Amino acid sequence: SDYQQLGYNLRINLFQGGPLKSQSLVRDSYTPDIFQKAVIDPRHWHGRKISELGRWYEKYFLDLNTQKAMKDKYG
Repeated sequence: SDYQQLGYNLRINLFQGGPLKSQSLVRDSYTPDIFQKAVIDPRHWHGRKISELGRWYEKYFLDLNTQKAMKDKYG
């Protein structure tokens, strides 16, 4: 059957490596000028600025360290 043939091909590794040219739905959906007009701002990441993320992580790790110190001291 088809499933046995597919299983055989997967076992003997006929399908080696990925495709030489990858396709993307996003790239196929938009014209090239959309990507040329897009500006990547390294200071702005998914609606948050890098400094905001840094402050959040600083508070997060400070809280983790505080919890760890309290657990070590008081059990």
